[in-house]
This record gives sequence, C-alpha cells and structure tokens, in this order.
Amino acid sequence: MVRSSGAPVFYEHAYVSAYEQAPLTDVDSFAYFVVRQGDRPVAVAPAYLQSAADPLRRLHGAYPEARDQPALLSHAWHCYDAHVPATVSVLPRLLDAMIRTASIFGARWCGFVNVQRGSALSKELRANGLPARHLTDRWAADLTAAQSYDHYLARLSQRARANLRRTERRSNEAGVTTEVLPVEHAALDEITLLCTKTAIRFDNNGFYPASTFTRFVRALGDLAHVIEVRQHGRLVAVGICLTDATRFHTWTCGVDYAVDGNYSPYGVLFAESIKLAISLRKPVLEGGRSNAAFKRRHGLSPRPLDAVLIRT
Repeated sequence: MVRSSGAPVFYEHAYVSAYEQAPLTDVDSFAYFVVRQGDRPVAVAPAYLQSAADPLRRLHGAYPEARDQPALLSHAWHCYDAHVPATVSVLPRLLDAMIRTASIFGARWCGFVNVQRGSALSKELRANGLPARHLTDRWAADLTAAQSYDHYLARLSQRARANLRRTERRSNEAGVTTEVLPVEHAALDEITLLCTKTAIRFDNNGFYPASTFTRFVRALGDLAHVIEVRQHGRLVAVGICLTDATRFHTWTCGVDYAVDGNYSPYGVLFAESIKLAISLRKPVLEGGRSNAAFKRRHGLSPRPLDAVLIRT
C-alpha cells in the first residue's frame, strides 16, 4: 500500500517497526489504521498517543488550546511529510476511526502534523472542512536535471557555489575524509553522541535520546545510508540519510565545528549528501526542517507544513 501510493520512507514497514521498537519520543500507545473494501486494504495510517505531544515546540504555538493535553497524532514528529497511503479516498472513514480511538485512549485531540500545504492530504482535509494551521517549513530540491554534482553547483548563485568549492578545497587540505556506510558498519555510539549534542545546541534537547537513537537507526537497516565526515580519524560531521523510490532524505545530522582548518564540516556533509543523492538517481532531495538560510542559499525551496487537529 505504501509503495503503490508513493508515500515517503516514513511509512515503510521498517521505519514504522523501528519506531515501535525504539520510539524517539514518549509514546503512550500505538495505533495502526487499515481501511478495507471487502478483504482488500485501500489505506493505512500509523498514529501515536502522546501526552507530551510537542517535542519541537511548534504544535502548541499553532494550537495553544491543546497545550498539556494528550493527543493522537499521525505521523510521529520524526516524520516531516505526513501522508495517508491510500488507493482511494477514505479520509472521512479514517477520521471517524481516529476520533473514536482517541476517545478510547482518553485523548482530547487527534489529527495530523507536518502536512505539506497543497498536498493530496492537505486538499482532502480542507475538503472535509478542517482548517490547517502553520507549523514550520521543510526544505527540498528537484534533482531531476542534476546529472552530476557540478550540474547542481551550476544552479546556485556564484557566492554559494564559491563557498562550497572553498569548503571542499580547505577540508581536503585539512585532512578531512568522507565515507558512506551501511548502518551495520557505522560508529553508531559515536554518531549518537554527536547528533545529541547538535540537537541540544539548537535547543532540541531530547529529540534524539541516546537510550533509543542507536537502536532506532540500527533497526532501519537498508533504508539508511550513513555519511561520516572525519578529520584525522575524529568524527566532525555525520548525516543519517533515508531513501525511498523517489526521494533522498537528509533525515538528521550531527556537526562539531571545533575543527582544525578554516572550513565548514556542515558544508562538507551537505556536498556529500548531494553527491550521494545524485549517484543513487533520486529525483528529489528532502532537506528536512530548520537551517532555512543555508538551505535557501544552496538550492532548496520551502514546503510549508501545517497541523490539523480535531477536538474529540
């Protein structure tokens, strides 16, 4: 169902299973909805009951009336592109099932977070009379015409292109190496520490809890590619990237800016992510949320993300 509908990697069985084995936020209960016509499934959707439902401190800015109240949300906050994988229109039936399930769980709210404005789900929610409230933006780039990294650089402004070239030259001079690894060969304990420190620096403490992050990433298996950036053996940047049929997701990263040499470890990581996405022939680069200034400057465009909550 997920693949036939073109839904992103966050709905793949391995991702949803990993999130149940090692939830990255406090989840009180899990719910998995399947809509059927006869014996044939025509839609699926995961949802998560959360008492602390706003780890990024975005939801309660949009819905202050839902503060400190449990909510049944689809999808998890570590998914930044909500869908309802379906082959037919089933939203009214799904909403009814979500509302009933939220009531059983004792949740005052249910609904969807990180819905791209203008997407099929967004249009269906609006058609059912449900208004959306803006949360944040995610960033993406069309790689369809980018036959190589040089082709991608040619699309950027002269300043952005020069910055990436300068970072590449200086990092080479400083002894920086990069490697793409499957999760089973990556230094996950070291990676977890760097991702956790980076999240804390951006005031997202607890978004990648060390107690479960390693287990979660390991459980992703072949969905994940790990880009390690090292200087003289020390990890200075890492990206955990996910892939589906059409998208390359720079899902999360960690960066240590205390490096020898005048270069940007994040710039190195970004360049390696572009190169890997192009080599894997993925037509869309998904850049995730935050760091808007860098992403806009380097060829990504915003996708507004909304929340649609229903009081039960």
